[in-house]
Amino acid sequence: MKSFEHEYFMHQPISQSLLMNVRILGEFRGRQSLYRDQFSEILETLRRVAVIQSTESSNRIEGVTVASGRLEAIVVKKSRPKNRSEQEVAGYRDVLADIHANALKHQLSPLLILRWHKQMYRYTTEAAGVWKKENNAIIEVLPDGRKVIRFRPITAQATPGAVDRLCKSYNELIAQRRAEPLLVVASFILDFECIHPFRDGNGRIGRLLTLLLLYRAGYEVGRFVSLERVIEDSKETYYDVLYKSSQGWHEGEHDLHPWWEYFLGTLIAAYNEFESRVGMITTARGAKREMVIAAIERLPEEFSFSELQRACPGVSFATLKRDLQDLKKKKHVIPLGLGRDARWKRIVSGSR
Repeated sequence: MKSFEHEYFMHQPISQSLLMNVRILGEFRGRQSLYRDQFSEILETLRRVAVIQSTESSNRIEGVTVASGRLEAIVVKKSRPKNRSEQEVAGYRDVLADIHANALKHQLSPLLILRWHKQMYRYTTEAAGVWKKENNAIIEVLPDGRKVIRFRPITAQATPGAVDRLCKSYNELIAQRRAEPLLVVASFILDFECIHPFRDGNGRIGRLLTLLLLYRAGYEVGRFVSLERVIEDSKETYYDVLYKSSQGWHEGEHDLHPWWEYFLGTLIAAYNEFESRVGMITTARGAKREMVIAAIERLPEEFSFSELQRACPGVSFATLKRDLQDLKKKKHVIPLGLGRDARWKRIVSGSR
């Protein structure tokens, strides 16, 4: 809302680095169809893993976790959730599936946002699908346990009108083609988080809206690489830039650039990962092997088998065991003990 009021967004200076990032992302978007036509089987494998990782990461950012053995059962097999955390994960799974299947059919509106919020909590007793009834605040818990207010969103009374104006402003800018869509999407998400329209679930709904709006703008990398996982990998920076760009928001004097830079950088990281994976994969089995190797590279130098399992949702126990043994033969990892609970050590990072 505030970013689009009084032409504030339109008058923001654009740096050379932003221009370069927009150009790079335009080139990535132009190559999407080539991969889609040539690597359909591999992309399907990547898609299945991305759905699991997106559901896990977006919920884990908010402190909602489920056991690794249950994650695939809930997301892929749609098993009945057994507790509150699994209920929230199942709800996120459903909204995510709707976006993947129907993104181009959905027009951004307050009603859509409310419907998704209700759907995300459909397996719980949460009173969802309604705007917040009380004023809320974004709280940071310090290392010593003290809580400080990082940002005060707009009031509950002002929320419905604010969300309505935000959606209308976004739709008008996109329809009129007056601005770079990537920056319009990023600014919408910042304003949505500053409004903080729900009692709970704002971050997850914001990330789901990010995926929707990027799809509608032609950027489909989130179908094959989990944007939520990329954000989780840079969670501290994510919160830091949200904080920086929210300062002065109520007065319409905030700095959009930290958030813009982070948002575009996240997309570039996802596209680089996507092209790297597709470029090295020639079979669906190879796709999963690449995911195992990538997970090992992200884990600490010493890791356990269970930690590797959690980092590779959708990859079977047998596949993980086989790939570890193969990497052991190539002297890229070594076991530090015996049995399933043994820890492993990475020897050469990035090796194939």
